[in-house]
Amino acid sequence: MPYLFLLPAMVLLTLTVFWPALQAFYLSFTRYEYDLTQAPTWVGLANFERLLQDQVFWQTLGNTILYLICVVPLLAIAPLGLAILVNQTLPGMHWFRTAYYTPVIISMVVAGIAWRWLYAQNGLFNQLLQQLGWIDTAIPWLTSPDLALFSVMAVTVWKGLGYYMVIYLAGLQGISADLYEAAALDGSDGWGKHWDITLPLMRPYLLLVGVISAISATKVFEEVYIMTQGGPLNSSKTIVYYLYERAFQDLEISYACTIGLVLFILIFSFSVINLKLGQGRNLSL
Repeated sequence: MPYLFLLPAMVLLTLTVFWPALQAFYLSFTRYEYDLTQAPTWVGLANFERLLQDQVFWQTLGNTILYLICVVPLLAIAPLGLAILVNQTLPGMHWFRTAYYTPVIISMVVAGIAWRWLYAQNGLFNQLLQQLGWIDTAIPWLTSPDLALFSVMAVTVWKGLGYYMVIYLAGLQGISADLYEAAALDGSDGWGKHWDITLPLMRPYLLLVGVISAISATKVFEEVYIMTQGGPLNSSKTIVYYLYERAFQDLEISYACTIGLVLFILIFSFSVINLKLGQGRNLSL
């Protein structure tokens, strides 16, 4: 009986996820491009050899790893601080929760366009900084190779703060107030109680947020497409955006599948490492 209930979902997943994934794996060993009316031609490891010599791919891989290093810690720590703040029983606190969560429900297309206006040469950020006297000339937020990727990262962090805050908030509300009272009797009060009580009990949620934010960071696409389109000089181009270019702009389907396979291995490896580290911490705890 349980398998009968699972059957519709398994059929749907097979048609939309598992079978396309197997096809993409097969196509990564073929040549299937330009004229998509022709059958794929088996080429073995030729696509992988090309990938090893592709400088743009290595640049996008570096950008993706940098995205992971910068974004994931922020999205694992900052939302926890916000969750602790909005978990207080103060008048009007639900309005703050709503305000922090509002960016989550805003479409990334709308958010990207709005932030692109804010980053513009005559946008709000540059005008505000110039009026304060902090800069003399406008900062090229999205047109500088040194700043473009970090400017896009800021949008990702801003968009994800509220989502991960809600996950942490659910965990915080499951912690008994008696534990904090007992910690206060032992002399642990203020922020010390969060170090002694909150962080140890929130480790499963930290692990969950770490895995989810890492997967999201490696698959970032909309922000790059709307704000920079990978420029300037590929400085903000990520693996997923490079895959999109090869597949849908240049119709190099087989090569795009090879990039997708590498992306899958990267995400899977990072998730396994994160889960293993999390299990080790839980065992030590």
